[in-house]
Amino acid sequence: MTGCRLRVALMITRLADGAGGVALRGALALDPARYEITVVTGGRTPADDPTADDVLFGPEAVKDPPAGDLLGQAYTAGLDVARVPTLVPGVAPCADRAALAALTRIIADGGYDVVHTHTAKAGTLGRAAAAHAGTPRIVHTFHGLPFHPFQAGWRRRAHLATERWLARRTHAFLAVGPAVAAEAVRRRVAAPERIRTILPAVEPTWRAPGTTARGLARLALGVPPGVRVVGTVGRVGHQKAPEDWIDALAALGTDDVWGVWVGDGPGRRRLLDRARRRGLAGRFRLLGHRDDVADLLPAFDVFALASRYEGLPCTVIEAIGAGLPVAATAVAAVPDVVVPGETGLLVPPGRPRELARAVRHLLDQPAEAARMAIRARERIGDRFTPRALGRVLDHTYRGGRPWR
Repeated sequence: MTGCRLRVALMITRLADGAGGVALRGALALDPARYEITVVTGGRTPADDPTADDVLFGPEAVKDPPAGDLLGQAYTAGLDVARVPTLVPGVAPCADRAALAALTRIIADGGYDVVHTHTAKAGTLGRAAAAHAGTPRIVHTFHGLPFHPFQAGWRRRAHLATERWLARRTHAFLAVGPAVAAEAVRRRVAAPERIRTILPAVEPTWRAPGTTARGLARLALGVPPGVRVVGTVGRVGHQKAPEDWIDALAALGTDDVWGVWVGDGPGRRRLLDRARRRGLAGRFRLLGHRDDVADLLPAFDVFALASRYEGLPCTVIEAIGAGLPVAATAVAAVPDVVVPGETGLLVPPGRPRELARAVRHLLDQPAEAARMAIRARERIGDRFTPRALGRVLDHTYRGGRPWR
């Protein structure tokens, strides 16, 4: 597969910020003279008939998108797009069968040279469909691993068995962060000679937060002057441990610290209820999905991540790029960029009081926090760009050894 225009199907369960943003930025970094890309995603709740295998294409696919959906951006940028309504997160047997049939039909009709899957559900159904169709090259990206210590044992074993079955049908793997790649090899869900570490691509909009940017950001957040702000960005769901984040904020025990969460998700109501019960209702803001995250970050004094499990979240890279000190949980590839005492502070997951101590240290020691923030930006450099990811994808799609 050299010297020709390759047809690539990029499949992902939800094309949203995080994994979806990385996938889209990588696709847009590829040379359109060498690649014809179709982005296939779910992202909607199945219709009344969960067995329907209808697929929406082009303008129909981008109508009435879910909050945070990026498929419209892909379409506007000139990529072909398709939406499979039955491709949804979580176990949904009827919808999953319909989604598998739809993905199989898309691959068969498209004659793709490469099928590149992202995230657990699309990774399972998309790779199974591609293998059945005899796709010449199947690539999968681990943004994190679908099994983790916070799952029931039977569920973790089922995920592991499924990933090992799929590994034998996958030609190349990409893993977001060295720790994710190492765990994939250790768990035998990726052969060591077929996996390469990549870095999450973020838009190069980094800048040191100045007085003007900070003032405008705080005005947009509606926080009073003189308070310190602990913030985070992410989907409000089990993975991000929103209850631990709120408990850490409450454990700071001071009224001059406000909390801001940018994002939305199924845990929204529980998060607000917990903030109210912990006496934080007056100094906590849940903003929901925002398209201006880069403009809001300068309002924060500390970026705090409470996740139970991760790959390497783009939000941490974006926070570092904005010049913020970071306190985070030591999960998966996060320690690759948040090096304790050098570029930030790390705590175990599920320990909100320890997260509170780390946040308090950064708030109370601004000179040390600034030193770590500067060192973190130096460590990241220009490695986390779409252009760098595009070079890796080009080599991987055309059959190059994944490690080169």
